[in-house]
This record gives sequence, structure tokens and C-alpha cells, in this order.
Amino acid sequence: MHETEEEIADLQRLLDASIGRANSHLTGIVSDESRLDARQLVTELTGMKVLVLATVTAAGEPRTSCVDGHFRHGRWLFGTAPTAAKAKHMLARPAVSATHVDGERIGVFTHGKAHVVSEGPEFEDYNAYFTEYYGSDPQAWDGPGVVYATIEPSWMVAYAAEASTFPRDSAPTAQSAPS
Repeated sequence: MHETEEEIADLQRLLDASIGRANSHLTGIVSDESRLDARQLVTELTGMKVLVLATVTAAGEPRTSCVDGHFRHGRWLFGTAPTAAKAKHMLARPAVSATHVDGERIGVFTHGKAHVVSEGPEFEDYNAYFTEYYGSDPQAWDGPGVVYATIEPSWMVAYAAEASTFPRDSAPTAQSAPS
């Protein structure tokens, strides 16, 4: 868990506002009993989660692909090659959607803007995180290197078939500022 108490509170406000703007179809599926709260979400989303990322082409056509999603500081973080179509799409048109689903056990749906980073202190922080997580420097992997992106969420809904069984981590949270 990488979130501070303030980040968990911000995430809870986002989750509440998002479901508050949802239509009756969605709230009929994602009921109060099946919604995950921010603390349950950050506890569940540790490590790598397969994330389906949707970007938009210049012609306005949606494109999806999978990335290794990592939930840090209340937002998704992932890497990709700077030559990947998704990287080019995000740089030109940062509106994205992302989904993490594990069968019917959990679903997390996010809409927002991608922030692509290819250098500087933020890049170095992300690269250090991924180097530690994967056990090798992503910049040394075959290919053109890696750029990193976060999704600044404007809408997020999380549900679980049995939300009451999802734990809420009571351990102290990260004390550092969001990276």
C-alpha cells in the first residue's frame, strides 16, 4: 500500500462522487453492498494487476491494450515503449479509460487523463519503483526503453461480488508525498 491517509480520503471522495453521477443502470449493478471503499481498494490493488487500457486514435477510434497496472497514490501507474501506439495516443489525446477485472470477484473502472513521463525526477521515481518490483531496470530491457504514465482519475467505480469479505488494511500508510 503506497497511499497516505490524505490520498485515501481523496480516493474515497472520488469513488463517492463517481457513483453519485452514475445512472440507474450502473447503480443497479454496483449497489451500496457491492461497492468497495477506498481502503478496501488500495488494500486489494497491491502489486501488479492486468489493466485493459483504452486510448483514442487521431480518427477518434478507441483502441485497447493490456498493461501491467500498479496502483500507487490513488492512481494507476504503468509503463510502455515510447514507440507503442498507446504512448503516441496518450501524448496527443490524453483521455483514457482503464479497467481491471478479476472474473466476477472485482471490477475497477477508471476514466481520466494520462500523464506520460519520459524524464526528470518523477520518471526516476517510477523507474526505481519498477526496477525494485521486477528485479531489473526496465530501461535495460530489449527495445527502445520505457516511458511511464499515470492516470489522473476523474471517475472511478469499484465493485466486488462479495465486498464485505474484502479486507481494509489497518497498517500505517505511506508518509511520502505522491509521486
